[in-house]
Amino acid sequence: MGIPTDSHDDQDAIARRMAALGITDADLEESFIRSGGHGGQNVNKVATCVQLTHKPSGTQVKCQTTRHQGQNRVLARTMLLDKLEAVRRERHDAERARVEKLRRQKRGRSKGSKLRNLADKARRSTKKSQRRVGRDD
Repeated sequence: MGIPTDSHDDQDAIARRMAALGITDADLEESFIRSGGHGGQNVNKVATCVQLTHKPSGTQVKCQTTRHQGQNRVLARTMLLDKLEAVRRERHDAERARVEKLRRQKRGRSKGSKLRNLADKARRSTKKSQRRVGRDD
């Protein structure tokens, strides 16, 4: 998989994901910073690093993967959406686990379990009654 370019397909895919998550462009704060590291003079002179912040959640992502600001913008949005989807999935899974635990706790015992429990009580009862008989003699 190559680095996505700033094409219309990528922008459409990102727009669809944002709509599915209920995120608008107004929710995002985008700033551009000078990158560091490899890239030579281009990186040192041009603000190619993209920093995206999702205002409602405070989630922040920084991308300086490529030397091109447009590609970094696409990558930063993708990374932010991945992060937000993971958080949403964790919340959903935690809620599902909580509901499932409550359901298990409220569930009654099975018929077989009740019968085994009664059989154990009967055995204990006979043991105790035999002890009493032995003591009375």
